[in-house]
Amino acid sequence: MQRQLVLYIASSLDGYIAKPNDDLSFLSLVEQAGEDYGYQTFIDSVDTIILGRKTYDWVMKQVTIFPHHDKTTYVITHQVRSSEGNLHFYTGNLRTLIQQLKAEQGKNIFCDGGAEIVNLLLQEQLFDRLIISIIPVLVGEGIKLFKTGIPEKRLKLLAAKSFTTGLVQLHYHVEP
Repeated sequence: MQRQLVLYIASSLDGYIAKPNDDLSFLSLVEQAGEDYGYQTFIDSVDTIILGRKTYDWVMKQVTIFPHHDKTTYVITHQVRSSEGNLHFYTGNLRTLIQQLKAEQGKNIFCDGGAEIVNLLLQEQLFDRLIISIIPVLVGEGIKLFKTGIPEKRLKLLAAKSFTTGLVQLHYHVEP
């Protein structure tokens, strides 16, 4: 079976992945001891990660070691930088990269955001699955998950899971 590109992301009910100033504090509304909302199972199913440079920079302000150092990671950027182990700073064509990765043997490919990369991948119609965790809050403004200008695409609901915290996780297959 061919590798799939999967978006795994959280959003407010009104569609924001961050409040102004990259504030992700609303995610703490659903924190619950012992509950990872299937994240560990998901992360075990991937061996490659795609993320934007802004998301990478935000993560690196929070931690000292990149959390996915054991996986091949491509940071999509316009800035040429040398690779650091499994971490590659990619300045080429995004469609070409994803097509090459899908053609290789391996586990699935995880798109870890941010919104710019998600929307570029949607425009190129490269996603195979979307896993979106809806946080039960309206934040009103910030960074929208979906921007205007993406093509219409049919989705097939694979699963909808609700949790006691109010989080609802939607698993979709992106129709060809």
